[in-house]
Amino acid sequence: MKAWMLPHRVVMLALALALVVWCALRLRWDWLPEYLPLLAQGLWRTVWLLIVTSVLGMALAIPIGLAMAEGPWVLAAPARLFCTIIRGTPLLLQLWLLYYGLGSLFPQFPWIRQSDLWPILRQAWPYAVLALTLSFAGYEGEVMRGAFKGVPRGQLEAAKAMGMPRLTILRRIWLPLAIQRALPTLGGETVLQLKATPLVATITVVDIYAVANRVRQDTFIVYEPLILLAAIYMILTGIIVLLFRWLENRVPTRTL
Repeated sequence: MKAWMLPHRVVMLALALALVVWCALRLRWDWLPEYLPLLAQGLWRTVWLLIVTSVLGMALAIPIGLAMAEGPWVLAAPARLFCTIIRGTPLLLQLWLLYYGLGSLFPQFPWIRQSDLWPILRQAWPYAVLALTLSFAGYEGEVMRGAFKGVPRGQLEAAKAMGMPRLTILRRIWLPLAIQRALPTLGGETVLQLKATPLVATITVVDIYAVANRVRQDTFIVYEPLILLAAIYMILTGIIVLLFRWLENRVPTRTL
């Protein structure tokens, strides 16, 4: 019997289908055509923020994790301090410190206001990208530290004995094995990153959460926008989970 045909899963699917039908027939959705273009823009901005900040955060997390795992203390200590600060403070606080703190300092410098970067720095999205990227890097840096530490030392020693340069060992053996070990946790962190994106609405970035709030404020319809928002996040979460499961099955075990 296939996994999805198990009795309890069939019952759950039937209940979910019944709930969807009830919501479609009994709730108000007449506002949807008017706000559909805005919802599409908000959804795109949410997905864009998730992809960009996850990729940039992972690019930072790898050297941070490597520094904590094997680096000298001059690199390991700042990396540990960074992860401690990021993991020890709320993301909302970090976001507000960057936007209302750092962002409010830039206008005080004429050379910044007159530069080509000012049209970008005066907007909210760069601070949202920076805050989400640093948050992801702080959490994944600790994950990558454990992943680098968990790679069997025998494989690295064998590569050294074969005369491989250190960068080649890192590129061909150490990093692939570390990422393979970190993939399940990375998938969970990416889901958490998706759930963190609504915080950008607090600094005027119009993501899908901000659009749902606008619908509620304009139409005084409360439940329908929230139900649609929950469904969108659940679909995105399912896509992320399936993607990382596919990656886990595709990534082979690398041995020397």
